[in-house]
Amino acid sequence: MPLWYVVGVLVMFSPEFATALSIQGEVSAGGALMYCYIGLSIGDLASGYLSQKMRSRKGAYIIFMVLSLASVISYFMLSGATASSFYTCVFFLGVFCGYWALFITMAAEQFGTNIRATVATTVPNFVRGSVVPITSSFMLLKESMGVLGSAAIVGAVTFSIAFIALYFTRETFHEDLDYIEA
Repeated sequence: MPLWYVVGVLVMFSPEFATALSIQGEVSAGGALMYCYIGLSIGDLASGYLSQKMRSRKGAYIIFMVLSLASVISYFMLSGATASSFYTCVFFLGVFCGYWALFITMAAEQFGTNIRATVATTVPNFVRGSVVPITSSFMLLKESMGVLGSAAIVGAVTFSIAFIALYFTRETFHEDLDYIEA
């Protein structure tokens, strides 16, 4: 969910955030999306590589989640920065949210071979679907709390849910995955 919070709220509404943060220069959603997706591509490769080096999918995921949260906090602290600094931060938001392939792998490995393919195709759709309540919550709260306050609340809830889910996820690196779900 944090990935879709970052892309669906912080990046897609980046011109509004740039205004609220008094960013010097023009910021476009298209430009922010481009830098974010370049970062996501790099992050996807890096998170997979890190999980192999650490011999732990969960460990790499934790590192990327913590760095993702840190980059979101940095985004909120860009007050008065230049547009290029803003885009650089958006790039790092992408890098540290770039754990999509690792996430899908971990989700699929939680289940037996008889339903693993179903999980690998269904879980991403549930997460993609979360962008609707995430964005709706942001828009609903924005009227009373402003852009920054609304995004902070939605982000805190999103990251809290993700960290709780990660806590209850078991490590599957080097585990025998040849079993049938009962």
